[in-house]
Amino acid sequence: MKGEARKAAIAAYKDRTIATGVYTLRFAGEDRVWVGGAKDLSGIENRQRFTMRTGGHPRRELQAAWKEHGEAAFSFEILETLDLPDDVTDFIRTSRLEDRVAHWREALSATPV
Repeated sequence: MKGEARKAAIAAYKDRTIATGVYTLRFAGEDRVWVGGAKDLSGIENRQRFTMRTGGHPRRELQAAWKEHGEAAFSFEILETLDLPDDVTDFIRTSRLEDRVAHWREALSATPV
């Protein structure tokens, strides 16, 4: 039974729908906004928070604000989920994502994540 359950879990993982989209991290203290994109939104919030908790975020100004003000001063929000067909190529997925990230950065006067 263990082998069958494992196979079923692997199949379910492979068949999951992957949401691609744009997200923001906001710092409430100074209305600072960072915008990023992810091909798979399902774990991006945890990934960003983990990286900042461990002090290894590549955006130094974001990491510094996190260190100074703490996790509670930040919020995470998904701004947009791209409506792409399942069979879209990685090139097209990346291109559309880059376009939408650029749009949101300009619209919000945001810094890249």
